[in-house]
Amino acid sequence: MFREDKSVAQSASESGIHPNQVHLWKKQTLENFSQLFEDDRKDEKAKQAEHERQLNQLYGEIGRLSPQLSWLKNKYGINPEQEGSEDMLEPCHPQVSLKAQAELLEARYSRLFYQPVPPSPKEEAIKCRIDQIYIARPYYGSLRITVVLNREMPVSRPTVEHYLREMGIPGLALDPNTSKSAPQHPIYPYLLRNVTAAYSNHIWGIDVTYIPLKAGWLYLVAALDWFSRFIVGW
Repeated sequence: MFREDKSVAQSASESGIHPNQVHLWKKQTLENFSQLFEDDRKDEKAKQAEHERQLNQLYGEIGRLSPQLSWLKNKYGINPEQEGSEDMLEPCHPQVSLKAQAELLEARYSRLFYQPVPPSPKEEAIKCRIDQIYIARPYYGSLRITVVLNREMPVSRPTVEHYLREMGIPGLALDPNTSKSAPQHPIYPYLLRNVTAAYSNHIWGIDVTYIPLKAGWLYLVAALDWFSRFIVGW
């Protein structure tokens, strides 16, 4: 209709629209004709601005990742066996932050600030007493150990059970299927069956025990001659 190929009446008839509505649309279009091109220019400027923003963001990401990549290559080139080790971190690196280093090496960032808390004197005293009770009466369970401890110091049974697990002290109750054999394990013959020690240095045996210290345990292994009961070495 604007190209004057068809009249308003003809265009309205072919489109099934009332001529008055077509005249109204024509009038509105003529009044706002320049705004149509302005909207197109605005859209183009907005697209160009968004493209520049994305481009600047991409360049910034490249600038951030380049030092990290260089740092990571140097670390793997120096000692590839320490891959992912916390010993490779550099807290004072000028370009790569400590958190980024931990992510690159797949190390736990929270562990870098963890300071282990030593056990309290009360906990050490309870554990030492538990060990003494267990050595004297290994058939005592957590309940009876708690009863003995409460005569000397207040302690709950859950606490005693927790300390027993930490100290690796198992109960004497048998686990299920303890006599069930494992077919994949080889069976070695007992060479001393029906053999009696008849003279010195005929048969030796070894045993291990441990002595509690203030800062840990002292393990003692002794080699014993079965015939003379002489301690050959320790």
